[in-house]
Formats: sequence, C-alpha cells, structure tokens
Amino acid sequence: MLATLAGGVGAARLLTGIVQAVDPAEVVAVVNTGDDLTLHGLHVSPDIDTVIYTLSDLHNRSTGWGVATDSWAVMDELERLGGETWFRLGDRDLATHLYRTQRLGEGAALHEVTAEIARARGVGVRILPMSDQAVRTRLLLAEGAGGVEAGTEVAFQHYFVGLRHAVAVRSVRFEGAAAATPAPGVLDAIADADVVVVSPSNPVVSIGPILAVPAVRKALVARREQVVAVSPIVAGRALKGPADRLLTELGHESSAVGVARLHAEWVGTLVIDEQDAHLEGAVEAEGVRAVVAPTIMSSPEVAASLAAVVLDAAR
Repeated sequence: MLATLAGGVGAARLLTGIVQAVDPAEVVAVVNTGDDLTLHGLHVSPDIDTVIYTLSDLHNRSTGWGVATDSWAVMDELERLGGETWFRLGDRDLATHLYRTQRLGEGAALHEVTAEIARARGVGVRILPMSDQAVRTRLLLAEGAGGVEAGTEVAFQHYFVGLRHAVAVRSVRFEGAAAATPAPGVLDAIADADVVVVSPSNPVVSIGPILAVPAVRKALVARREQVVAVSPIVAGRALKGPADRLLTELGHESSAVGVARLHAEWVGTLVIDEQDAHLEGAVEAEGVRAVVAPTIMSSPEVAASLAAVVLDAAR
C-alpha cells in the first residue's frame, strides 16, 4: 500500500502518475483541509476537490483546478446582484459544494462525504481529509494590500485568492490544529504503507497543516525511513504559487536544501530536480538522502516517470 500527503495541483499531478504504476485501490491520499472555507453558506474543500477532479479527469487542464468546460451562470448573476464573487465557483463545481454541505448538515463526517464524492466521480484512490475537525490556515501579513493593513491576520483563501498572494507574510498558524485528531484511516494508512510519499506541494501551507495535527506528525516521524518527499522548489523557485516567497519570508531557505532542512525530522529521502543536482551533497548533509530526477510534471508521462522514481527510491 502507498500513502501520500497531498496539497492541491502538484499533489494531484503526481497522483496521476502514481496510479499508472500502482493499483488505485492500494493508494491512500491524505489531503490538506487547512484551505477549506465557508462561502455562500457552502463548505468548500479546494485541495480535496482538486485531487478528485484531477483523478477523475474532470479538472481544468489550463488552471489545474476547477472543472473543465464549466459554466459561470451563477457567479455572473451573483455579480449582477452585487454579491461576493472574489472566489469564483463554476456551476458544476457548485454542485460538489452543495452536496458536501447538505451531507455535513445531515450529520455525516467530512471523511464520509469525501468518500461519497470520490466514489461518484469514479475515483479509485481512497481520499481522506487530514482531519474531520476544522483546521484553518491563518496568515499574519507583514505589509498592507487590497485595503488590508499590515499586521492583519487573514484566512488562507483571502491571502491566496483575494490578495493574489502578492503580499509579504510575517507568520502562519493553523487554527484548531492542536486539538484536532486525524480522520479515521489516516494513521492506519501511514503505519501500514510500504512507502509514504510527500507530494511537491507548498511545504508551509499545504503540507504544514497536515503536520500540525499532532498525531500525524508523530506517525510520520516513526516511519521516517519509508517517507519519500518530492521537492516543490526547483532552482530556488516554486513552479506554481508562493512557496518560495513564503519560505524566505518565514526565515527558511528557498531551495531543495531548505526543504530538506525543514522536513529532516520526518522525511528520509528527498527527490530533487536535475537543475538542483549540484545540491545533492548539501541535502544529504541535512541527514536526508537525495535522489536526482526530472520533477517538473509537464505531461502525464513525466508524472508517471517521477512516480516510478519515487517508488524506486522507497525500495
């Protein structure tokens, strides 16, 4: 069995490669829910939905998120009415959030609803939220932007979408994490997996919330030698999103070495891109074994090749 820690787009792409090498029924994806938000009265789980949409081949290939060929009638009408449209949800995407909110209101747990949505979409991978309890990523801004003053704490989606992640951050915290417990199945997946794969997701705001659930981090430390991570930083930069800037703003090094140093307690092997081959020795000096391979998933074929490298590294 294979377990993976997953954020959004990068994790979804790697999973498309993994399921070409491993029976999807043998794969468990533990997904970040720190990005979740309530919008228009609906419970939205962006990372869970990105993973499900991608594995069901419903995703928008140009953006990496959302549903392909979606329409925007509801958002257009809401905008005409003067409603809140800074976080745009397509019509087909809205159906997912309507269903999730309905089932949660009926008393179902988030992991149960997630399984129902994945099954309805024909996804064979077992998708688990990191916790059924609310954990929310909050960022303290170091500077003002978009009418928000410096020193203001904002929710992740406000930072990422509303402010287009273009403002410096002073600190990050995960509200509710200390008291949260892993969703049913999460600890078993980590304990029983032949390999635990850490996707090339933002180490601060995608992997960070998962680690903030205390029992999850403890379980990963216990399996350190079987944990293989793929660096989300290539040649000092993030391929997508603000991971490189967040690392620097929070006092970390934006490089494969910085990722190794940040994760050394619980990651045994780090796969780094060919562009960072010269950093192999520095990564290993942090106590993390380095494997050099192409990591930029520009096609499903490259994703499959990277998945093969990850699995081989675990062996």
